[in-house]
Amino acid sequence: MTARESADGTVLRIAMNGVTGRMGHHQHLVRSVLALRDEGGLPLADGTVLRPEPVLVGRDARKLAELARRYGIDEWSCDLDTVLSDPSVDVYFDAQATCAREDAVRRAITAGKHVYCEKPVARDHAGAIRLARLADAAGVRHGVVQDKLFLPGIRKLERLVAGGFFGRVLSVRGEFGYWVFEGDWQSAQRPSWNYRAADGGGIAADMFPHWEYVLRELFGPVRTVQAQLSTHLPRRWDEQGKPYEATADDAAYAVFGLEGGAVAQFNSSWAVRVHRDELLELQVDGTDGSAVAGLRGCRVQHRSVTPRPVWNPDVPAADDFRAQWQEVPDNGEFGNAFKTQWELFLRHVAQGGPWRWDLFAGARGVQLAELGARSSAEGRRLDVPEPAR
Repeated sequence: MTARESADGTVLRIAMNGVTGRMGHHQHLVRSVLALRDEGGLPLADGTVLRPEPVLVGRDARKLAELARRYGIDEWSCDLDTVLSDPSVDVYFDAQATCAREDAVRRAITAGKHVYCEKPVARDHAGAIRLARLADAAGVRHGVVQDKLFLPGIRKLERLVAGGFFGRVLSVRGEFGYWVFEGDWQSAQRPSWNYRAADGGGIAADMFPHWEYVLRELFGPVRTVQAQLSTHLPRRWDEQGKPYEATADDAAYAVFGLEGGAVAQFNSSWAVRVHRDELLELQVDGTDGSAVAGLRGCRVQHRSVTPRPVWNPDVPAADDFRAQWQEVPDNGEFGNAFKTQWELFLRHVAQGGPWRWDLFAGARGVQLAELGARSSAEGRRLDVPEPAR
């Protein structure tokens, strides 16, 4: 680490590319890096304090200047290579559109910077593996955002798994999505590139990497995939109000076979209206108990208190099924999921040690999305090999 010493701690300069977008701005810049800065820095094991200092990078000078002014950031630039050539910059972070990420991350690795980036890390699996190997060969530390693991609801699920609550896990059912407006009479909540295949768009490319690491970490690696990708809304309107052809999938329906025999079903859609408690819900059923987890909450029903429902469509349902479940307590403080992983990565940069959420982990997610698209095109189930390092 080339971080500089200052009177009030060790300064770690982070080039942040793509933070003019919604996710990069709110979750990574404001709620993670700037939050750490405003808290006085990140305490390290040796008693020193790591102070993150962002350097904004992007294509829109007006937006970058406004962000810098609003948040009291000293430096910004539209010239990535100049920023990467600065020896005082320690880490490169990327939250750009997918089509721009691989090249920028490669340039950062070549410049000797530690890298941390959003997913998917590349347009295809081959490109993702090339980045991971390049980073290893360069001796830089590398990480990929896997924020779902640090959500309160998923952490409660993880706690249940660790405590043996489920017994043998039988199935996992995931429902994710919401209606993204077409952009004609109401502006879309997501950028238009998400719906253009040439720009790296598509919900499978976006969400399958999430499902890969959530399933792997909690229930076991994905060993088979059978998917159906669909473009339900073929016409949308961009940020300037101009119509365009949506060429990327806006819904993906998948069945994943997990190591050990459990089956995971995931519906991911930007063309579904929400009738759930949260935008993401996972139901896990096991021999000894079941759980339903969202972004924050988690409810359980143990085998010992499972009711005895009886199918009878001729009379109104007498049971309040939701009331038969018990809420899992927080039993601790849950911070912002993105900030939590940022803290772990920055400690890894400063102190080293084992780190499993690296570019190779990111490559596994890209591989699953790639195989899901191929499964849909070929109409068959495919095996998911463990990617080579």
